[in-house]
Amino acid sequence: MNNLSELVLENKKLIIRVDMNVPIVEGAIKDQTRILASIPTIKHSLDRGAKILLVSHLGRPSEGNPDVKFSLQPVVDSLKIILDEEVELVSELSDPLIFNSSARIQVMENIRFFKGEKSNSEELGKCLASLCDVYVFDAFGTSHREQASTHSAITHSNQACMGLLLQKEISALTKALNEYENPYTAVIGGAKVSTKLELIKNINEKADFVIVGGGIANTFIKAAGNEIGISLYEESMIDIAKELLDGGKIILPETVITSLSFEGEEVTVKNICDVGENEMILDQMLTRKMQDAINVSKTILWNGPLGVFENQLFETGTRDLSKAIASSIAFSIAGGGETISAINKFIKADDVSYCSTGGGAFLEFMEGKDLPSIQALKSKI
Repeated sequence: MNNLSELVLENKKLIIRVDMNVPIVEGAIKDQTRILASIPTIKHSLDRGAKILLVSHLGRPSEGNPDVKFSLQPVVDSLKIILDEEVELVSELSDPLIFNSSARIQVMENIRFFKGEKSNSEELGKCLASLCDVYVFDAFGTSHREQASTHSAITHSNQACMGLLLQKEISALTKALNEYENPYTAVIGGAKVSTKLELIKNINEKADFVIVGGGIANTFIKAAGNEIGISLYEESMIDIAKELLDGGKIILPETVITSLSFEGEEVTVKNICDVGENEMILDQMLTRKMQDAINVSKTILWNGPLGVFENQLFETGTRDLSKAIASSIAFSIAGGGETISAINKFIKADDVSYCSTGGGAFLEFMEGKDLPSIQALKSKI
């Protein structure tokens, strides 16, 4: 794939597809992580004399129906402060001011306001591609979506390349997927085995230890023959969980925190064998075996919490896991919204070797799938 860092950018018009789908409440951005992740690519391009049009989606507006609550204006305001420079919002792809303004940075209004984005319209893709000299794709978090700004525009561009963020993502994830060192520990949490089954299967072939958490752990606990009360689990995944348990790599909890409700009615710490029929497992304690696995590992993949850590009553497992990974000497890579939230709550992003900006894209990449945007970039060589 072509790299932005290898191109001559002076006087070039760049469209950079970024992922600035940030949480906004009453016009205020609550987490700037995705914006900040895009800054190195933006600065690199500006420093080399390019003019930039940023393209991103935000939320899930009705296609072709602009809605002010999904406007990128708050992102524009944030960029002005971060970059200390004028940033201009443009609302139409036919706007004559695109690349003809005094502003070096422009932001196209939410790309999902335009018809054809979600359907990977050739017309919209060609329109985007025609506006620029180079189409830079730097939105790893959207690379699993075959849409106009993430696929068609790349395909129809005269020249396309990956941005600095995408380059970092691919390098870090490839290291955890194909260039890892053993011992290798994978931590896979979340609500459902079914949503992460391909990840579990793929990583189970590479990892030496697999720690499961959340509703996923409950399914494995039940598959092992234990009572889980009214805990979240998937009956349809029990047989698959048994097969994976037979492989001997899955590490199950020994001590859990239960409650009669998600709100914390009658919270109890107990052995996994003592869970009552009317209880639900909402957290799990880090076992000695889990701690030892993390301590000896040279590679750690982390995707998902061990419990409902948003509630202080059920944060112990995820907190202790976070600190154990932070103390590890392993190359550690974390991905997924809940995982990043846990890192921000209990440790620091710098305590992990790499924090991916992707959710669904992270999962699909680690499952070994070819992502549409990356495939399109490879075709432009």
